[in-house]
This record gives sequence, C-alpha cells and structure tokens, in this order.
Amino acid sequence: MRGARHARWAAGAAAMALAATACGGGGGSGGSADGVLSSSWGDPQNPLEPSNTNEVQGGKVLDMIFRGLKRYNPKTGAAENMLAEKIDTSDSQNFTITVKDGWTFSNGEKVTAKSFVDAWNYGASLRNNQKNAYFFGYIEGYDKVHPGGGSQTAEKLDGLKVTGDRTFTVRLNQKFSGFPDTLGYAAFAPLPQSFFTDHAGWLAKPVGNGPYAIESYTKGSQMELRKWDAYPGDDKARNDGVTLKVYTDGNTAYTDLMAGNLDLVDDIPAAQLKNVKNDLGDRYINTPAGIIQTLAFPFYDPAWNKSGSEKVRKGLSMAINRAQITDTIFQKTRTPASDWTSPVLGVAGGFKEGLCGDGCEYKPAEAKKLVQEGGGIPGGQVRITYNADTGSHREWIDAVCNSINNALGNDKACVGNPVGTFADFRNQIGQHKLTGPFRAGWQMDYPLIQNFLQPLYYTGASSNDGKWSNKDFDRLVDRANAETDTAKAVQTFQEAEKVVRDNMAAIPLWYQNGSAGYSQRLSNVALNPFSVPVYNEIKVG
Repeated sequence: MRGARHARWAAGAAAMALAATACGGGGGSGGSADGVLSSSWGDPQNPLEPSNTNEVQGGKVLDMIFRGLKRYNPKTGAAENMLAEKIDTSDSQNFTITVKDGWTFSNGEKVTAKSFVDAWNYGASLRNNQKNAYFFGYIEGYDKVHPGGGSQTAEKLDGLKVTGDRTFTVRLNQKFSGFPDTLGYAAFAPLPQSFFTDHAGWLAKPVGNGPYAIESYTKGSQMELRKWDAYPGDDKARNDGVTLKVYTDGNTAYTDLMAGNLDLVDDIPAAQLKNVKNDLGDRYINTPAGIIQTLAFPFYDPAWNKSGSEKVRKGLSMAINRAQITDTIFQKTRTPASDWTSPVLGVAGGFKEGLCGDGCEYKPAEAKKLVQEGGGIPGGQVRITYNADTGSHREWIDAVCNSINNALGNDKACVGNPVGTFADFRNQIGQHKLTGPFRAGWQMDYPLIQNFLQPLYYTGASSNDGKWSNKDFDRLVDRANAETDTAKAVQTFQEAEKVVRDNMAAIPLWYQNGSAGYSQRLSNVALNPFSVPVYNEIKVG
C-alpha cells in the first residue's frame, strides 16, 4: 500500500505539542484507561496527510480518523457509499457526485463538496509534492498542476468543479469505469479548512471526520486516539479509544501481549507462529488478506535494466523454494504466489492462479542456467534490503537467500541487508539509494486488479519504487481502464500482467494472510480484507 516530502512533523517545541497533551491512563491493559484498547504499531514514514501516506502504519491511522465518499466493507472489501449520497455518470468519464448532508469534521466544521475538491487539488499539486498525487492523474488538468517536466502552470484541476454545497463534478481525461470504486482510498479523503489556514497546526494534530480523533502523538512511543462522540456515521466506535504503541520488534509486542501489557498484535511474528494457537486459542486470527509479498528491483541501476537481465531476475525467482519457506517459516499462513495479485480478488476480480508460469516454480538447475545466461548477478552478489523492525522479515529474507545460494551453488550469492526502521527503509527506497532487490510487500488500497498493477508497474506511478517502465504494459493498462465491460477490463489487465511476467518486473513470493492475537479484555475482534483491525468494532471489557 500506500513519498517526496513537502511537509514534515513540526520540529522543536511545536513537535512536542501533542506529547504535552498526552493523558495518563487509569487502569486497564498497558496503562490505557478502561474502555481503551492498546495495539502494536510502527511510526508512519510521513506526516498524516491523506495524499502523502502510502504505507501501512500511517494508513491505519487515516482509516480511523477519516471517512471518504466510499468505504470498503470490512468483511467483503466491496466499495460502498459512505459520504457519497450518489455518484452518477453516463459515460464513465464525467461524474456528478452528491455528498451526504449532516457530516462534520471533529472540529465542528461542515463537510461539503468543497472539502473534497480542495483536498484533491492540494494532493494533485506538484508544489505540494504529495506521494499519492498520482491517484489524481485521471482527472482533467493533472498535466498542468503536476507536469512531468517543467513548471506547474495551473493551481487547480480543470476537471473538478464545485456546483453546490453538496455537489461537485469530476471530468476525467479518459474513461475509467472503476473510478468510483477507488474513492474509498485515503488519498481521496476530505480536508477541513484548518488544514489550509493553519497547516503546521493541523500536521501537529490532524483533524478528520472519522469515528476517532487524535489526542496525542509522541514519535517513537505511541499515538492516542479517542472515540469522537459526535461522529455522525453509522459505524461509530464501540470502544472508548485506541492507543497505538510503537514497537521495533514484533516479538517484543507478542511478549507484551502474553504478559497483559498489550491488547492487540496485528501481525504475529514468524517466530511465534508455532506457539500462537496454544498461547491464544480462539483469540488468534488467521484470515486471507489482499496482500502480496514481492522482491522489487532498482531499474534505475543500469546493471538491473540491461538486455538479458530479465533472465537473471527469472533465474532468481526460480531459485526460491516458496513452498518450503511458507511451510517452515510461516507455518502455512502464507501461500506461494503464482501471479502478481491476490486470491482475495477472486477469479472474476482478476486473480489468475498460475499466470506466472514456471518463473514462480522452484527449479534450481534451470535457475542457475538462466542466471548464467543473463550475464550473472550484478556486482556478484544479491543484497536484499529490508526493514528489520517489523514483520519478521529477517527470518524469511535469510531463508530466501539460503534457497538462492543452494540453487546457485554459492553460499555468498545472496545476503540480507537490514535497515533499522521502516521509515529509514522507505526513505532509502524513495531516494533511489539501493543497488539490489528489496522487500516490496503490497497491501491493496482498494479491491481491484488495477490496484495490484498500475500503482506498482506503470511508468511514473506512485509506488513504482524501482522505476520499471514498459510501453506495452502502459498501453494495456490504459485500454483496460477505458473498458466499460468489467469482464473485458479484467482480461486486458491480465494481458498487462503477462508483460510484468515476461520481464519479471518483480518477483512474486507469496500471498499473505492477515494474522492477529488479542487479550481477554477484547471481543468482536476482526481483520478486514486489507489485514487491518476493524478498530471501531472492537469491544473492551
């Protein structure tokens, strides 16, 4: 899931403003007040601007403090109207959106059509340097507010017009039948006027329109969110709040859960998977999620982008024993990947088992041959970069390297390259400092095959971190987006996916289940199809 950095958490005294307002807890698990649950978390990479957050940890918070035009059903993942009263179109290019009445932000300001239009214009502007600007690329005038080269020539998107207090129109630069279903993604959230009039103040204490409001944040320690009693939606919080506690080691979080110092761990570390069922019983959750783990490549490095390098990448893929790793490291909470999407989509939604072909099969002899035919590993050694603070990545990276080393007959062919924190890891990726493959897990933003392909592999796309570019892929994606027949659109996206396969633009490793464990204080705990806890449904006590 879900950048160049325009705005940052305020420094000095301003940055401490939230910490100074932190409230102490009386009783309850982990120092939280009664009715407040505590959950494991990691510091976001960027400030919590909706159009500048494209990673999981920040996304968890945005999902709690914002509600958009659409919301993805926490059980099925289906895009359902939230603040949208209706979204009308006759041609899949021009849309009229009506916003529901009675919604406000937690500061009391009314949510209007202008709240959306102003937010989208801000997110799209090159001047604001937002990581998710690309998501507004379909709207007419994007090339003026966010040109690929040269200076910005317009302040606002031509395709956005406020036509009433609760209505606005959207004109796209091409047909995109799936556009309404993308509008539950956080980048399309509305913003209050305080975001624009006191930007530094808003960054220090973000204000949204969701069931929770941020009370305090101490970077590296915790964020306290509390139930917003005046929230007008029908998905009100069923608890008093959530304290997100920062952990740099998933095993420490699990130990705190078992000791009664933490209520919820939303990613069971690999080292604990053998014991978790005995430890937690029915308080252990293991459900399919729209997540795929891949290895991405730095195509901005000529060594990985030269003729024949696709053979090296395919060879490395065939040197990985996915079945053994998912069985032994992950205790079958992962499934070997055979395409670049997720089974959560279903066949009708675009998942196609086996699309990867033999490139995702463990064939060590052929793997070694392909690597040699492709000119060998650039630099003589594969260094797989990953963040060491969350997700049990060291264990599986080591296992992947062992598999590659065994297949290639060289115990130094592959090594892990750990980076201390997720934020530092993402910064190195964004600054194009990597010279070898890197961990690139993807959690879907919305349940469309388009979301597993375009943001990651389209030229210049928001999460195309390796800067892969292929004109045939781009052309097929454009054609698929313009297709009004869903089945035909899916087929065309799968043709684009075959281009990814033929170039091995990234190595698909496995589909990931969502896993979580929780304390006896909690009930009604579930993970949504994005593998994020449905915090507002959790009951305490």
